Amino acid sequence: MSQLDNEIKIFALNSNKPLAKSIADTVGVELGKSDVKRFSDGEIQINIDESVRGKDVFLVQSTSAPVNDNLMELLIMIDAVKRASAKTINLVMPYYGYARQDRKTRAREPITAKLVADMLQAAGATRILSLDLHAPQIQGFFDIPVDNLMGAPLLADYFLSHGLEKDAVVVSPDHGGVTRARKLAEFLKTSIAIVDKRRPKANVAEVMNIIGDVKGKRAIIIDDMIDTAGTITLASQALIDAGATEVYASATHAVLSGPAIQRLNDSPIKKLILTDSINQPEEKQLSKAELVSVGPLMGRAIKFIIDNQPVSPLFDTRFQK
Repeated sequence: MSQLDNEIKIFALNSNKPLAKSIADTVGVELGKSDVKRFSDGEIQINIDESVRGKDVFLVQSTSAPVNDNLMELLIMIDAVKRASAKTINLVMPYYGYARQDRKTRAREPITAKLVADMLQAAGATRILSLDLHAPQIQGFFDIPVDNLMGAPLLADYFLSHGLEKDAVVVSPDHGGVTRARKLAEFLKTSIAIVDKRRPKANVAEVMNIIGDVKGKRAIIIDDMIDTAGTITLASQALIDAGATEVYASATHAVLSGPAIQRLNDSPIKKLILTDSINQPEEKQLSKAELVSVGPLMGRAIKFIIDNQPVSPLFDTRFQK
């Protein structure tokens, strides 16, 4: 047992145990001993098999599908470690579910991202460590510290390691992702382009035109998430039509719901670079996809937090394991 094992505990819930193990390995501790099971009527049962009294506890859980089950698991686990006298309760949420419901767009609509923030705090969370929140302003929904890491330094390392920055242009699939695209472009030392699209209704995107020069270049699309893949596949075709030689796509969160797999397989995207923020079942694994683990990045952030060091260096430099 390391000295850190006496100070902190990292527990994995059910959403992404392989990622939790990677995070714990980076920090240099063993995963905490706990069980998350179901009673016969479907209610969640949690047992913690070691003391957390006076410890800094880190709970690793992406609130991805099944989002409500994973969220409830997390809330119950927070309550369990709070009642067991944990010193601090730090939530490691690589993917924050309900993040797209961050504002009212029509009358009588909820702001569910704020509701989730309130629930986590009411349960007893004292810090949030997340990755590429869909809307950065979600940090303001909390009255506790929120560290929102970026996937761009990690994705940049992949493209640079494979020499793909040459004759490339980084592409934002919409106007809202320009800041993210600019950050990746800074790492790769390339120009950027923007896909101007109109979304007639939820989960339906229509590409209009390309802002920027992509002719004769390798286009690298970056987005925070791929859900039904309508946006990114239409963007990839629009880039080919505008003269791009080939298209690579990257995203931090692979939600991959509905027709996403079929759309991506049928698209002109040559390679899809994703992170493991969401654990993928076998039926959602793509032959053209490559996974980059966020475990070392989030583990490094936890070590900075433990040592009371700033996490800002993880934003500004290419992340190499």
